[in-house]
Amino acid sequence: MATAVHAPSAMWSLRATAAVAGRARLAARQAAFGPCRSRLAHSAPRACAGSDHSNGSGASQPFTVTTPLYYVNAAPHMGSAYPTIAADALARFQRLQGRRVTFITGTDEHGEKIALAAAARGMAPKEHCDDVVASYKQLWRDLDIGYDSFIRTTDARHEALVVSVLERVWQRGDIYKADYEGHYCVDCEEYKDEADMDADKNCPVHRKPCVERKEENYFFALSKYQAQLEELCSSPGTCFVQPESRRNEVLGWVKSGVRDFSISRAAVEWGIPIPRDPKQTVYVWFDALNGYLSGLLPEGAAADASPEALAAAGWPASLHIIGKDILRFHAVYWPAMLLSAGLPPPDRVYGHGFLTKDGLKMGKSLGNVLEPRALVGAYGADAVRYYFLREIVFGQDGDFSEERFRNIVNASLANDVGNLLNRTLNLLRKNCGGEVPLDAADVAADHPLRALAAEKAPAVADAFARLRFDQACEAALSISGRGNQYLEETAPWTAFKKGSEEQRAEAAAVLAAVLEAVRVVAVLLSPVTPSLSARIYQQLGFTPEQHQALTWADTEWGALKQGHATPQPVPVMQRLEGDLVTQPAGAAAAAAAVAAKA
Repeated sequence: MATAVHAPSAMWSLRATAAVAGRARLAARQAAFGPCRSRLAHSAPRACAGSDHSNGSGASQPFTVTTPLYYVNAAPHMGSAYPTIAADALARFQRLQGRRVTFITGTDEHGEKIALAAAARGMAPKEHCDDVVASYKQLWRDLDIGYDSFIRTTDARHEALVVSVLERVWQRGDIYKADYEGHYCVDCEEYKDEADMDADKNCPVHRKPCVERKEENYFFALSKYQAQLEELCSSPGTCFVQPESRRNEVLGWVKSGVRDFSISRAAVEWGIPIPRDPKQTVYVWFDALNGYLSGLLPEGAAADASPEALAAAGWPASLHIIGKDILRFHAVYWPAMLLSAGLPPPDRVYGHGFLTKDGLKMGKSLGNVLEPRALVGAYGADAVRYYFLREIVFGQDGDFSEERFRNIVNASLANDVGNLLNRTLNLLRKNCGGEVPLDAADVAADHPLRALAAEKAPAVADAFARLRFDQACEAALSISGRGNQYLEETAPWTAFKKGSEEQRAEAAAVLAAVLEAVRVVAVLLSPVTPSLSARIYQQLGFTPEQHQALTWADTEWGALKQGHATPQPVPVMQRLEGDLVTQPAGAAAAAAAVAAKA
């Protein structure tokens, strides 16, 4: 299920005679299928809203979020890291809300493209996969990605689960044998219609010729689920596909008529053999999509694909975060496969935009990737996480500029938050012995910082629930921005030097209010910048255990108490400076530095 390199397309044409024969066999069994509409209605996604998440009323419900299973033809790039950072931020937010979160990521390791990539390196496919998977796991560590399950499609429990689901679909009568012929893009692992290629039969995404092929294999009766898919995508009050532009795109595909698609390959050995016909292997997409189910199963667990077993494990998923170019597979093929297997569709599928470089979507096949380990090695995880979630509206495309990256992080994190905290702590140490002079709870409710924190905390929660990470960051940073203004307006350093006893007490109260405001910002930003949040809490004199125990309730004003001691001030965020690591010379130096640390 590759990362952001699969482009949606209409499926290839079947030989008319084989298709008619296959459909006739299916029609003969139609009475045995049972009513899907009632099951679909029962499992329809919950209404679009963030209110139940943001006020904690949904805390007792499990929350399952997934990234794509990334295709391991090469090492990860920023296009892979981007949705994973977003999923991690959402998972952290939901944990703060008190929900039982399962965050699934992983790798898609079967298919012709993987076998070719391994052969090019002189390696066996599994050896190649092991090597690339290690680079993914290392990058996730570098980026502070706190996943709960990393599923590989070569895992035994996954392969067994795929076989189990395949058999359920087969028993349903939704699989038949037929011939196909058409133009195949190996990089997309997909057949292309004429409209999806240029005049020279090139794939427009990978700019490579599509190969003409013809073979007999097995098809899934996607067309049987036409009505259910239309209902799923168009039911009032639901938001199965987001954002709205993606939903309209999917609904357009479905209403134009969905067509059956091949779920096996006769010419691909690197895959899961079909038990009923071991000469064929399971098509990479039918294989990998089931990783969202197998990822819920603990290692060593039986591959039970029954609705009861998967519901107990956390299915249906609350949210699939995917690239917009693999939307068709997730919003059309996948729900139909699930309905065929007697399982509910996921609640939401969110198609994010592309990261671009030089105006083109980043992709390993195009060779225009942005190396995330170089960025993290030079600037740290917090800077990378913050920039991509703050500066790119999730769901829209965004182009990377290293100069803008530095400017944004320096202004927001190093200056607006880091410098505010450091200068206030230094004033506290110099004038109050490093101890908080009064309970923050005693600050008046209409105090500008306390009032703003009370206003912005719900706004941040609502933004996270709607996947508007940019708005969440903006609302949180407005508190520290006001803190800087307030410090300049009150100039407590003047009162400490020349003021009366009463004025010095007022100046001390200013410091307490600013520090409490920064503490609230640290909690609000913690899903996006978890390490920065931990450093802020350490500088405020809290233990790592206290930081790890944070909940959304800690966004409420009043945690700092009179006499609370703070350590020697140390900056929590350094300004980003030095050579640009995405420029040729800087990139080479950064790569060498990363390799030395590995």
